[in-house]
Amino acid sequence: MNNMSFAGILTLMVPRDSKSYRHLYFTCFLFLYLLILSVNICLAIVIIMEKSLHEPMYVFLSHLCINGIYGATGFYPKFLSDLILDSYVISSHMCALQIIVIYSSLLCEFTILTVMSYDRYVAICKPLDYHSRLTKNTCVKLILFSWIVPNCVSVIAVLLSNLRPFCKYHIDKLYCDNWSVVKLSCTSSFVNNVYGYVIGIMSCICAVIVIVSYIKLISACKASLENRRKFWQTCLPHLLSLINFTFAMFFDFMYNRYGSNDIPEILRNFLALELVIVPPLFNPVIYGLNIRAVRKRVFISRLAARENVSRAPKKCKR
Repeated sequence: MNNMSFAGILTLMVPRDSKSYRHLYFTCFLFLYLLILSVNICLAIVIIMEKSLHEPMYVFLSHLCINGIYGATGFYPKFLSDLILDSYVISSHMCALQIIVIYSSLLCEFTILTVMSYDRYVAICKPLDYHSRLTKNTCVKLILFSWIVPNCVSVIAVLLSNLRPFCKYHIDKLYCDNWSVVKLSCTSSFVNNVYGYVIGIMSCICAVIVIVSYIKLISACKASLENRRKFWQTCLPHLLSLINFTFAMFFDFMYNRYGSNDIPEILRNFLALELVIVPPLFNPVIYGLNIRAVRKRVFISRLAARENVSRAPKKCKR
């Protein structure tokens, strides 16, 4: 017990060859962060500004973009400051905040994708009931559910892991994650394990809802050419996003609990960073490219912006 205390400063993993390549790493990750911000903000603004896109599916998509910005901001600014300062330390309070932001963002993405699968199921399988089921109030409730529940779950998980004495102070990861903080303590992690499996079961329930929705969607699409067209345009991007996200989350969950140090460091870092790089960049790009209405509005908005610039009065030289 003498070696136990409540952690004040924690150390993070130092990227390989950071002394030689930290400026290159900084440039690459800054570019990624700016790219994530630009594509997500662009798509969200287009959906907000265009009244023709004020439908449940596009509203949910705009919240997916906002969530991507929120989650990316939980990782990139801290990691970029670590690279430029060459100092990979973090206070326990900032570590807890980073865990809440990153993991609430990941859980929020999963709940939004689940809500979107329900939206597609009603739109294709029960089109006559679509506007009566997905009313404005229903959409607001679903969006609030998608934000409030993940944040509450993440806050409780962080409280359970931080209100414990620590006897180690190094996190073997480029950012803070909850299970790494749990492993810093020398006391029993039984409660944290149980809570983690409860969250896992809740995620499985969401996955079952999605699977059932898509089974019904696929069966409905066989009978109608129009339904098949809707499936390829709107459901396929959603399905690709969901598959990518599910595999990344599954690896993160399994490696954190049962992973081995025999796995190469480069592979571990790549799979850990995949959660904070691919979903916030993948979602707006694939939706923007595959959904005709969104692609058309983005093109029109850019064309209008260029015309406004070209029509702007030029100052005469004196």
